[in-house]
Amino acid sequence: MMNLENASQEELKSWEEKIAAKYQQFKDADLKLDLTRGKPGNAQLDLSDALEGLPKNKMILENGTDLRNYGGLDGIPAARKLGGEMLGLPESEVICGDHSSLSLMYLYMLHAYYHGSQGAETAWAKESEVKFLAIVPGYDRHFTICEELGIRLINVNMLADGPDMDKVEELLSNDPQIKGMWCVPKYSNPTGCVYADKVVERIAALGKIAGPNFRVMWDNAYGVHDLQENPQELANVMDYCRKYGTEDNLILTASTSKITIAGGGISFLGASGKNLEHFRKRLAVMSIGPNKLNQQRHLLFLKNIEDVRLHMQKHAEILRPKFEMVQKHLESGLAGKAMGSWCKPEGGYFVSFDSNPGLAKEIIRLSAEAGVKLTPAGATFPYGQDPEDENIRLAPTFPSVEDLDQAMQIFVTCVQLASVRQLM
Repeated sequence: MMNLENASQEELKSWEEKIAAKYQQFKDADLKLDLTRGKPGNAQLDLSDALEGLPKNKMILENGTDLRNYGGLDGIPAARKLGGEMLGLPESEVICGDHSSLSLMYLYMLHAYYHGSQGAETAWAKESEVKFLAIVPGYDRHFTICEELGIRLINVNMLADGPDMDKVEELLSNDPQIKGMWCVPKYSNPTGCVYADKVVERIAALGKIAGPNFRVMWDNAYGVHDLQENPQELANVMDYCRKYGTEDNLILTASTSKITIAGGGISFLGASGKNLEHFRKRLAVMSIGPNKLNQQRHLLFLKNIEDVRLHMQKHAEILRPKFEMVQKHLESGLAGKAMGSWCKPEGGYFVSFDSNPGLAKEIIRLSAEAGVKLTPAGATFPYGQDPEDENIRLAPTFPSVEDLDQAMQIFVTCVQLASVRQLM
């Protein structure tokens, strides 16, 4: 197949007819394939079946705490220790909650907005306008939290080694209404980027520019989700914060949702002692304590960070062929044809594809009509508005390899068809 950049109109017309015929065959097959959300597949969930029943006869901790009863707002000590190992923090700087780290993020943002991260005088709601930096393309649920609170989102581009830090620092230097930024620092959603050490250090120093009421929301959702051996390591952001005296500017989160059971894991929020002291006041209003039995179940199953990594190697064995299938079709169908670009992540849950500008909505529409459901165009940008209409997030984890094979054939055909028709 030729390169779009040197094709004549006659060649494009002939090419379009062949691709359209192939596309019609896919439509006639009446397939129903879904690549929308980054959910674990059934085989991944099966890896954690041994969780069931583990706490039996182990419901009383050595210190006498009965895990079946109320209390323990911070979570059980062993769970907080595991969270600290995952986040690079001491146990004293971690709270362990129920299954969703998104819930903890949302609660923290409500807390900072209405009550103040360190007292009423620090409440963002007192400002005439509150803004947040959104690293794009990025995670739609982060953006939705801000949108619900009326926090204005400002786009900052993701580069190969992390956010465009020159732009971040420029914006913060000139606008005191910017009160935070969202980060997915390892295998970023959806680009798969791992922040370079120098980027992590510059992020840690932002509090020196933005002031004490600025918060970096460090969502390390994929910190142990490696697909390859000897993965790139993520620098410890809190260590850099201690270097610059900006510990209070950082909030870290993670969970086991894609490690054990997506709807029944445990979550972690890490922060300085001062931040946790104020955040506990919100937790105490809404809860008398988390599900400590589930935390114990996880600790008996995972034990420590070494066990987590061994468990994640099993996940990688399941996921690796799926990611390879995506790359196989992108390379064979689109490489060298001037029809778009894509990432090749070494971990995480997504593959980010950039079409030629102005084509993402059309590719997604064509795919849907041929039986492949994709994440809506614009979902990886605030307010659902991709300024170039080019980014498409592919989520290969849930379908079987066989279904993914079919889905990617259709996707590549739709990219080809939309790209050719655009030039015609």
